[in-house]
Amino acid sequence: MNFWDLCVALGHAIGRGCAACGRVLARMVRLSYRYWWIVGTVVIVSLAAALYYTRQDNIAYKVNAVVLLNGPSIPQFEQALTPIRANKMVPPEAPIAPFLCSRKAYAFNTYRVIDCLHDGTADYIDFKHKSSPTDTVKVQMQDRLCLQFRIKNRDLALLPEIERALMVTLNSNPAMQQSYEVYIRNMREEVAFNHSQAHKLDSLTSAYYFYPVTDVQPVAYKGNGVNFFGDREVQLFLKDIYEQQQHLQQWDYRYQLATAPVSLENHFAVDPTPVNGRLKFTILFLLFGWIIGCGLAEMTDKRKAINAWLKA
Repeated sequence: MNFWDLCVALGHAIGRGCAACGRVLARMVRLSYRYWWIVGTVVIVSLAAALYYTRQDNIAYKVNAVVLLNGPSIPQFEQALTPIRANKMVPPEAPIAPFLCSRKAYAFNTYRVIDCLHDGTADYIDFKHKSSPTDTVKVQMQDRLCLQFRIKNRDLALLPEIERALMVTLNSNPAMQQSYEVYIRNMREEVAFNHSQAHKLDSLTSAYYFYPVTDVQPVAYKGNGVNFFGDREVQLFLKDIYEQQQHLQQWDYRYQLATAPVSLENHFAVDPTPVNGRLKFTILFLLFGWIIGCGLAEMTDKRKAINAWLKA
């Protein structure tokens, strides 16, 4: 068999599949006409179920927030979230427990935050789970995660309380608290070191700018991005100061946010697109209702053959 024969065989198979689908559709149309009271009843029930499921109070939304891991690793965070996600083994005294039991918050999930430029800045969230840990272009950040759960429209006013209860529950995890203590101690030392280096660099710059040395021999020095030409011509430390200031701001920002093992870069935001939109789910319920009604009609049409088969 050559490539042409394979294409012909594939075309015949597709044609037979389309013809079979057409016959099934025609059979369903005939059953809908012959047993319209069965199919119509099921479709009406499906429509009523769709309208109830998509009523205003039952509309569900996704809420998302980027969590900042101050010391704990992603596996540690996932392990702490597992009881909340499964709604099992959550202590009754946990602040989030009442909201989980009453289904005020449900369907917890996490998504990786992607840093395409590898510069420590989040570029987008991988909601489709397409990125790979070994990808060198779409780098998965190790200190950030997107936390998502669902909430119904009637419970949106409770979102701030759910957020506080969730953070308190997660931050009470002993393993994450231990990682946080080590992290915050190292960060405090790093911030102090950065400030001391910035002060030294500023002092050195001021000495060469405002207090030029005139009674020494001209010298030339080149190193660490700084050039000195003589006692009066001095190349400024602009690049070094700018880089040091950026580094200092980043660490100060992280230190200000590192108030707990898990902190939020932003409050939970509600996705305006509902999970169970009325138009989408009404069409789906009607389609499923029609299929189920046609199945019941087929059983009614073949009831004698089914009874004979059961009695055989």
